[in-house]
Amino acid sequence: MTRAGHSALDSELKQLKSVERPAVIRAIAEAREHGDLSENAEYHAAREKQSFIEGRVKELEGLLGRADVIDPTKLSGTIKFGATVSLVDEESNEERTYQIVGEAEADIERGLLNIKSPLARALIGKDEGDSVEVRTPGGDRSYEILSIRYI
Repeated sequence: MTRAGHSALDSELKQLKSVERPAVIRAIAEAREHGDLSENAEYHAAREKQSFIEGRVKELEGLLGRADVIDPTKLSGTIKFGATVSLVDEESNEERTYQIVGEAEADIERGLLNIKSPLARALIGKDEGDSVEVRTPGGDRSYEILSIRYI
């Protein structure tokens, strides 16, 4: 996991523990005051939210506890975890830039590419100027690697 990914997950965990968890506990207490719990929609919604929060807290604690934080700025060379890679689609000439990150921090909309994705697996070990063939759900794609940075 990158340092940025670790920080983002840690911030989410702190938010859940210090803000969300106390808020849902208050909501449950308020809903209990309204009487019959069997037909109290507010109570059931608050309990469902509490269940989600507790599950996410456990998931985040597990991820952060097992995380191996890697600082990409200390890396160089061919593409590996943490690399920021600029590519050009050889068919459409569309340029894209991705950083290869762990599963927990991946977000393709923000350019954070899951290391287990077909594209990331094809890029690992390659160098600037190389072409890669990637089998995607939308069909085979070819990309040329324009640059590799470790930032």
